[in-house]
Amino acid sequence: MKDLFSKQSELYAKFRPSYPKEIFDFLLTQVRERNTAWDCATGNGQVASSLAERFEKVYATDISEGQLSKAIQKPNLEYKIEAAEKTSFDDSMFDLVTVAQAIHWFDFEKFYSEVKRTLKPEGIIAVIGYTLPKIDDEVDEILNNFYENILDGYWDKERKYIDEMYLTIPFPFHELKAPIFIAQYFWEAEQFIGFLNTWSAVQHYIDKNNSNPVDLVADDLRKCWRPNSKKVIIFPIMLRVGKK
Repeated sequence: MKDLFSKQSELYAKFRPSYPKEIFDFLLTQVRERNTAWDCATGNGQVASSLAERFEKVYATDISEGQLSKAIQKPNLEYKIEAAEKTSFDDSMFDLVTVAQAIHWFDFEKFYSEVKRTLKPEGIIAVIGYTLPKIDDEVDEILNNFYENILDGYWDKERKYIDEMYLTIPFPFHELKAPIFIAQYFWEAEQFIGFLNTWSAVQHYIDKNNSNPVDLVADDLRKCWRPNSKKVIIFPIMLRVGKK
């Protein structure tokens, strides 16, 4: 897995969207027990902290020490610096494995082998993510131009799996039907601009050009917001759920 987020770990913790609690409530209806869960590529622990409210013990792993240094702390939540494809966990340990907005970076075969090894019989895996947000026609036009044109050539090839809504990733499990979810926020312009700054392609652009591409659209975005106002930001959620 590539570590593309250590440099902007503080921005990531501040501006990345979380996931609606309804997702976790749904996952609870699918697991047989609520003893242990593993959140893989946890980042700053957004998903892991939600799981910790519902499971007796949660383990969360990431390869980024920078991300884990900003992670949410809870008494029953333990963080480990480990790769998704090779962990120190025991066999048949988990009722649930989650991976949010990260599976496209993995070696699929090795990761799934580790999931099957560490899941209990009939344990559940949930692959979660979100696509480009929807705001309104004016902002969406700026956003799409930024994504498709300004950042053209700066996205890693794995980004295609998000564009394809995770429908084209391998998924060697008995797949369960999942509801449709969205994440909805009310953001000021600066919150939205902060979110754009967390993108991996933005970091690639900065590394190559020594300038921030977000600056090319920030003023235009600010003009779309009335002073001291907020806009509804809707993230369509991707969710694939499978049973061992």
